[in-house]
Amino acid sequence: MLNQVLESTGYMYDGAPAPGVRLGHDARRNRRGQRFAPDASWTGASTTKVYFKCSDVRPDDATISIWHREIWNECFAPLLWIISPNVIELYNGLGRPEAANSAANHQVGTFETIEQHLFELEQLAGRLVMETGQFWTRVNGLDRRGSVDEQLLSDLAYLEFDLVQDELERESAQALIGRSIFTQYLVDREIVSSERLYEECGARTLSGALRDPRASQHLFSWLAKVFNGDVFLSHGIGHDFNENHLSRVADFLEAVDPQTGQRTFFPYQFDIIPVELISSIYEQFAHSTSSPAQALGDVMEPIERNAVAKKQGVHYTRLSVVSLILDEVMKNVSGSESVLDLTCGSGVFLVEAFRRLVERKDGSRPQRELIRSTLYQQIFGVDINEAAVQVAAFSLYLAALELDPDPKPPEALRFERLIGRNLLVGDARDIETRPQGRGLVANGGKKRKFDIVVGNPPWTFRGRAGTAERRRRQAPGIPRQPRGEGLDFILRAAEFGHENTRYGIVSSAMPFFAGSQTGTSAALHVAETLAPVTLVNLAPLTKWLFPTANMPAMVLLAGDGENGKDILTLANVPWSPWSEKSHTFEIARSDISFLKVTDWKKDTKQLKAAVFGRPRDLDLLDRLRSQFDTLNGWFGTIGSHLRDGLILGRPQRRSRDSSHLSGLDILESADIRPFYVPDQLNRFTESHAQWPRSRETYVAPLLIVKEFFRGGPRLLSAVAKRDIVFTDAYFGASLPKRHLESAYLISGILSSALASWFFLMTASEFGIWKRRLLTTDVGLIPLPDPVSAATSSAGRRIVSFVKEAGRSAINRYDYRVLDNAVFDLYGVDAIDQVVIQDGYTRADCQWSKARKASSEPVDSEVDLLEYAQSFSITLDGWLQATATRHVKAEIYTLPISSPFRVVRFVIGEGRKKPSVRFVTPDGGLMEVLGRIGDRLKVRIASALVGERELRVHGEKEVVIVKPAARRFWMRTNAFEDADAVVSESFTGVVV
Repeated sequence: MLNQVLESTGYMYDGAPAPGVRLGHDARRNRRGQRFAPDASWTGASTTKVYFKCSDVRPDDATISIWHREIWNECFAPLLWIISPNVIELYNGLGRPEAANSAANHQVGTFETIEQHLFELEQLAGRLVMETGQFWTRVNGLDRRGSVDEQLLSDLAYLEFDLVQDELERESAQALIGRSIFTQYLVDREIVSSERLYEECGARTLSGALRDPRASQHLFSWLAKVFNGDVFLSHGIGHDFNENHLSRVADFLEAVDPQTGQRTFFPYQFDIIPVELISSIYEQFAHSTSSPAQALGDVMEPIERNAVAKKQGVHYTRLSVVSLILDEVMKNVSGSESVLDLTCGSGVFLVEAFRRLVERKDGSRPQRELIRSTLYQQIFGVDINEAAVQVAAFSLYLAALELDPDPKPPEALRFERLIGRNLLVGDARDIETRPQGRGLVANGGKKRKFDIVVGNPPWTFRGRAGTAERRRRQAPGIPRQPRGEGLDFILRAAEFGHENTRYGIVSSAMPFFAGSQTGTSAALHVAETLAPVTLVNLAPLTKWLFPTANMPAMVLLAGDGENGKDILTLANVPWSPWSEKSHTFEIARSDISFLKVTDWKKDTKQLKAAVFGRPRDLDLLDRLRSQFDTLNGWFGTIGSHLRDGLILGRPQRRSRDSSHLSGLDILESADIRPFYVPDQLNRFTESHAQWPRSRETYVAPLLIVKEFFRGGPRLLSAVAKRDIVFTDAYFGASLPKRHLESAYLISGILSSALASWFFLMTASEFGIWKRRLLTTDVGLIPLPDPVSAATSSAGRRIVSFVKEAGRSAINRYDYRVLDNAVFDLYGVDAIDQVVIQDGYTRADCQWSKARKASSEPVDSEVDLLEYAQSFSITLDGWLQATATRHVKAEIYTLPISSPFRVVRFVIGEGRKKPSVRFVTPDGGLMEVLGRIGDRLKVRIASALVGERELRVHGEKEVVIVKPAARRFWMRTNAFEDADAVVSESFTGVVV
């Protein structure tokens, strides 16, 4: 029965488990829970799990509720399948249990074990649906808002708030909470039995002991003696805490709602909650303010940090980031490697690294001696925050207990201290020069060298004072990072590495895409120092991944590249509606590109173009920039340039005379519309301003450009024929009167799809962080000589369009007219027009409407047809050489709910024009993939792991299989896929 269901839903093929699927003992191994024993499990991207339980008789509701509660506490399983003879039930594993027998409240659906219902189940939650992430948008109410990490964070925030409000110092409150969680873990794991608890303190539960101050003091004193270590040593053994403090923690452990006083659900199970999750949560919780209001509201919104945490640039490290980094830097490790995190916080990287090292040494049941030696000799961390280091020690102790094959009796589990030995409190910038940093000093007084260096250091901008402080510390001869300090920390980490060290560090993305030479030089220096390097751009996910960051995020991986030191590997992680719900990443093959470091050195814009573009984007960019001068170059020939507008400033900052602008019209932020400056504007009357600019700045004719995009990727520009003051919401260039027509021409070009594409490829912020351009971004656009261009046929059409468009509203069909005129002016052929138009579509994805549309299922009769035609045309260009063959495309018309789409290209004999036809297959996706796989002798469905895109070659055919989302089926993807097929046919390499 289990096998039938797994086969029908893609988790098994021909009797063998699909990738990520474990059966029987393998599915149960390493599970933390004691009551739930799955019969099968599937693990996908970022540790997402699905559990399957098969039973000859449907379990009663109480049993299912117990299983559901365990899975919820485990955090990573959005689904529990209960399979019985007549029905299959799906339960939301992320829904918070409210009370006993409450699993029914989290039932996702029920399906009968008949063919039609199994098909519907496969469409809802089959493996391929899970692999592509589409499951998260098919089930209403399923996201991580109800998961144990979000809920525990919320409850901990309220708990700390209540303790601090009751006049307990914050550090003491955190110490009490930490030791209570540690103790509850011991009780839940039965390391300390209820009988032993009663023997030591007179209570059979921890919450009962906490309600008696004397009992809790006895208990904590005994635990301090038994376990030693660092958990119970700070802030005394209980005299810091009064009866109210202890009772409040007891309420938390018994799941008493702090607002209503009612028990709202079963308590947390700390023996099941992953230790790395506790550490990760604690990192955010420990830096919350005294107000938990936001935590109890929409937990997806940023939680306010206190002043110290903001100053230090603390960011909560989600486990998806930890997995992303450690999956790379710890692949193929032997288990003997040493690990360092210079900004370890509460130890989330160290906990997971520790676990992986132990498992690599002995993947079955490692002995206690091996576990402890790994902890004491291979795991090292530094943090400036003492409370965070204490939590790191507590988390590592918990991890050691969890890995221990027989963690009993308590007296046999005595720990050595970590703080001061492995875990060091101090400033990472000079820790080894301080007495407390001796753990980082090797024999001979030199810095100790580590095999793996990881972390999420402070990397956001801390204002001018923070920049000045950082630069005072910086060693001479090293390029200065302009904002933030992420690169400084990476270089500091490199001081503790040797030639084979692997690095995985979170940083700001800004220096890598910087428009300034300063930022690029700093990023290049880091890349060359640590080469070979992989850069993972997380900017599209920063909002939910690092909600308090004031910069976009990048992960730098180094030391283990496969493409040589001169090759940068680039991964651009896209936003999707399910990544935000599931807190997981999706990286497809088409999201990965490569760039020579020497090319980046020659042209700093190459990096962004390689991340956001395709090979044909880079080729077109090179051709346009070599063919035409820049806008700035032309401005230089006429004595003009783009200037920022007036900054009025706060009253106390208005120190400069602005009377020379008095009486002029002023163009403020909301006044402009496409190609039109209103005739009626307010007059400027202020006598002083912070930055008024010179009078010459505002002399007509004026080419005016809005700094921020408004509602879409077309730049907003206009021409003013009278002198006006424009604010710093704009850039402006004052042109000689003889160049009025040129101003209209440039305004049209800047508002075209070609400009949008160019800015996505090259601008230092647009597409990464903010929907705005800098003057340098606009000034670098390639530009045909405006004087002669304005008199050409295409130029006259652009000028006429801009003049006419300012008089009425413009729609997308009007803009198509402008785009075609600009294409003609630049001499852009049909293929390059597709490249630009698809680039415009990707630029439009900076706004939510287009971004969501890019993740929606592709339209077979429009998008797939265009894809197939574009692929066929490209491939046909090669077939023309022999004039003996032709290409035929077949689009399989699969249901819109299908998670993948399939297009087949057949090479036929004889010379004919390319053709496309739609094929209605028998059966669904699985049957289609199975038949194609049988014919080509490839297990296609098994090969579709994660966001994999497949090109499967036969003797005279190529089959393309990709996720159904629109972004995979753009016409530029077709060009790239066809180029790859031709390349593979020459090299013999098939992907």
